Amino acid sequence: MSEQKRIYLDYAATTPMLDVARQACLEGFAHWANPSSPHADGRGAGAMLENARKRFKAALDWDGEVIFTSGASEAIAMALKQTKPVRQLVSPIEHDVVLRFAEGADSIPVDLNGLVVPMRLNHLLKAEKEQALVVVQSVNNETGVMQDMEALAKVTRDRDAILLADCSQSAGKMPLPDADMIIIAGHKFGGPPGVGALLIKDLKLLHAYGGQEQGYRSGTQNLPYIMAMVAALEAPANWAGRATELRAHLDNAIKTEGGAVVAENAPRIATIGSYQMPGVAANTQLIKFDMAGFSVSAGSACSSGTLKPSHVLEAMGIDEGTAREVIRVSVGRDTTRAEIYDFIEQWKSIFSAAPKS
Repeated sequence: MSEQKRIYLDYAATTPMLDVARQACLEGFAHWANPSSPHADGRGAGAMLENARKRFKAALDWDGEVIFTSGASEAIAMALKQTKPVRQLVSPIEHDVVLRFAEGADSIPVDLNGLVVPMRLNHLLKAEKEQALVVVQSVNNETGVMQDMEALAKVTRDRDAILLADCSQSAGKMPLPDADMIIIAGHKFGGPPGVGALLIKDLKLLHAYGGQEQGYRSGTQNLPYIMAMVAALEAPANWAGRATELRAHLDNAIKTEGGAVVAENAPRIATIGSYQMPGVAANTQLIKFDMAGFSVSAGSACSSGTLKPSHVLEAMGIDEGTAREVIRVSVGRDTTRAEIYDFIEQWKSIFSAAPKS
């Protein structure tokens, strides 16, 4: 393929802004007043903010409260640091940001497919003497594994626990789970980076520290980015069937060529796949793919610069040698069949050229 053409297959890291989001952002820039100001300009911006909040809740079919944030990381920090339950139970396959803010939390074990087992969670909660906060990612950002959130929600309800679901990878692609708190990242579904939200059923679950967003977050709301995020969320998401087809074709082709699909037997979202190329280090693969014009990754973009093997794969019981040979391929609404076919051909080329033991 030509040197100028690049194929982007890293949508789990971030997505390009949709045209409707760009237009909404420009509209927001035209109304630059502070939404908290009491004068007419501020009241006008405040009305636009509340209209965006109403549309945001409608698009997500959410009847609780919405706290707009600067992104998923801030929403996670708020949920973990301002929450009233002292005890926290966190799965070991959460995003790095969650693990950093939940340092000292008890770990919820996962099985070989990366799934939290409801019976194990129930056993852990049964031993808790006080109300606990349970943190589980609805869709894993590295493997695409989808948790059985309905079953986990039932366990937390039965045990009077609080369920926090990180839906950064699933919001805008599948319905929200029945959780007490939910994390949203605007740039994962065609909105801009630097904006997100914490959805919460009852604000009483959090300590209020004053400021904006009903007293739960300090800082002027980013009206242009909020409007852009809402517009992206409202955009038709009618490409899920095509993504399923592309991912299935990619899975089958890599297995046929001697590669392996991580968590092949687990329920996985159609947009994310992790693949092992036996005998070829992930860093080597990334360099070769990049030189050939393909943008892929080795797990989370937030930790891809580290040399440590994936904590997600480690928690699933995958040995370090295998984990160091895994890359992530993620598709979006603009991904074509031709791009996937080109990627497969490049995968075959890299694998066949690698020295065999």
